[in-house]
Amino acid sequence: MTPLQKFTLEFPMKVSPRLLYTLISTSEGLARWFAEKVNVKDDEYLFEWEGSHQSARLLESKEPEFVRFEWTDDFHEGFILELQISHEPVSGESALVVSDYAEESDMDFTQMWWKTQTAKLQRIFSNA
Repeated sequence: MTPLQKFTLEFPMKVSPRLLYTLISTSEGLARWFAEKVNVKDDEYLFEWEGSHQSARLLESKEPEFVRFEWTDDFHEGFILELQISHEPVSGESALVVSDYAEESDMDFTQMWWKTQTAKLQRIFSNA
């Protein structure tokens, strides 16, 4: 198996940090943009996409700043997914900062996947 490499992407969001936090920390919020279905039991999250599943444990969260998951499925076990909210109070601008991992050969695909998923998240705000 090829080692996974960490990457970070930042996506501007026109929304309050509290609303953004709800969409990155709850099963209902995550199911609107991140995965097709999200089941949560205690601190265990099961994400479903087109018949595939990945499981993660919520390591830490702080409203309205970040959520941090640790993947528990075989392939990604031990790797951390962090969704952080940055907010500039003066300008009112917010951003979602994603830190994740991918194989070097899948890096372009994975980053494009994040861009597609966060575009879904941005559409939620534009339709509100």
